[in-house]
Amino acid sequence: MTTTFQDQLDQMLKKHQLVESNPDRKSLIQQAIERREAITMKGGALATWTRPESTGRSPKDTYIVKHDATADTIDWTSPNNVPLDPQTFDMVVADALETLEKEAKVYVTDRVIGADSRYALPVKAVTNKASSQVFIDNMFREVPDDLDKSIFAERGFTLIALPDNKLDAAKYKGRLRNMPDGNTSNMCVAMDFDRKVGVVFGSAYMGSMKKLMFTVMNYYLPLEGILPLHCSANEGNDGSSALLLGLSGTGKTTLSADPKRALLGDDEHGWSEHGIANFENGCYAKMIDIKEENEPEIWKAVMHNDDYLNHGSIVENAMVYPNGDVDYFDDRYTPNSRASYPLKYLSNIKPSSVSGHPKTILFLTADAYGVLPPVSQLNPEQAMLWFLMGYTSKLAGTETGVTEPQATFSRFFGQPFMPGKPDVYAGQLGEKMKKHNTKVYLINTGWSGGKYGVGSRIKLKFTRAMVDAALNGELESANYVKDELFHLSVPTSVSNVPDEILIPKNTWADKAEYEKTAKMLAQKFSDNFDKSYGTHGLDEGIVKACPGK
Repeated sequence: MTTTFQDQLDQMLKKHQLVESNPDRKSLIQQAIERREAITMKGGALATWTRPESTGRSPKDTYIVKHDATADTIDWTSPNNVPLDPQTFDMVVADALETLEKEAKVYVTDRVIGADSRYALPVKAVTNKASSQVFIDNMFREVPDDLDKSIFAERGFTLIALPDNKLDAAKYKGRLRNMPDGNTSNMCVAMDFDRKVGVVFGSAYMGSMKKLMFTVMNYYLPLEGILPLHCSANEGNDGSSALLLGLSGTGKTTLSADPKRALLGDDEHGWSEHGIANFENGCYAKMIDIKEENEPEIWKAVMHNDDYLNHGSIVENAMVYPNGDVDYFDDRYTPNSRASYPLKYLSNIKPSSVSGHPKTILFLTADAYGVLPPVSQLNPEQAMLWFLMGYTSKLAGTETGVTEPQATFSRFFGQPFMPGKPDVYAGQLGEKMKKHNTKVYLINTGWSGGKYGVGSRIKLKFTRAMVDAALNGELESANYVKDELFHLSVPTSVSNVPDEILIPKNTWADKAEYEKTAKMLAQKFSDNFDKSYGTHGLDEGIVKACPGK
């Protein structure tokens, strides 16, 4: 952050009539209720709602400030890395400070991102909403006593959030997004990595704050030799850690919640020379269609009974009735209802949220085409390839116009939040795998016996058995056969799993249709790889690992 900007922020805060600096959690919860930013549900959790344009992130209104000196550290070929010129960002920051100056009250909190003090990033969050600060208290970590040893100790980041305020669209004509109706967007979520400032202006979706800071860490850490990962992580009784990477719908949250293993975190971690560390203090779970019997841990974290001043879980954009009851199956408002809560509300966690180097990494995919093996072992080149591709598939009927399964590729299983060059992330994964002898497996939680609509989803008990076999070392000594089309090594036997489902072709009644579908998916891999990475000069071993090559 430039000195000039810091001075402006400090001056604004000094002049302001009412600034609450690091207020306690109970005070923030009470103020969120009194200011009508939220209501209490039965059980004591908070419920809040946003305008319709803020029921999720707005990727087209999310920007990275482009500075000439550091432009080549960002992959501008990724559709999610939208450049913003520094002058426009300066205008947005100036408008944010002017808006805050006029607010009745401003809240400032100091937190960090990262459970390992050696690279914890200090974050000063400045907002005009108490509920935003409750969310930050749920999701960001307390400042550790030994922050002075962090590589970022003197390189902190400032986050300014004005969720319900809107920019003057006319002022930003030609600078911000042009809307379909011809008007200029009045929303801006922008981050300036060089000057260490982020602004959320006009997006009331609380995940905008979380994901902005996640993106910031994903940019900074590789420059320090630390690999950021969009993953869940847990630890066994023997102290060995495991990582689970996967997009929405692949089972990441369900499979990482293992009674035999302590959870480090469910979404964002760093892999340094010292091991694995969670970025966060809490979880941000999707709540639509949730049932207590299917997701008991999430349910308890959000729905447990406590005095509302002690609770602080926030249910966002769900159908909550005036009497405090909730219907998580009602998606008329949005199918993206969420809940934030501290990790401590889960029953089996490792409070420090740090562990040693991962013994095992699982890439999760839900293949709705039914052609990928339920479990495969990946060598380093294959692991880097599947990490780059981040494959899963959308199901027919989940979106208007989707009548067949659709292949989805999201690099590193989190494309919108990975701003750096792809070879940097993939290269660090390969290096760390080799150095620490980490085993990587691809787990398909999708369909068997045919594509979606013909076959059936692989039973969860079989998937859990395959995950157990990967984590307990059984798969290290298994016999493998080669899937030549997808370049995968497939075990011929796994404890408590029927042998016949391990080879997808064996489960299809129509073998010719299997061949046709498998070749079609392999071609989609090849085409997407060429489009996304064809000009990046990746290692030949990674290229050859791509299906269809």
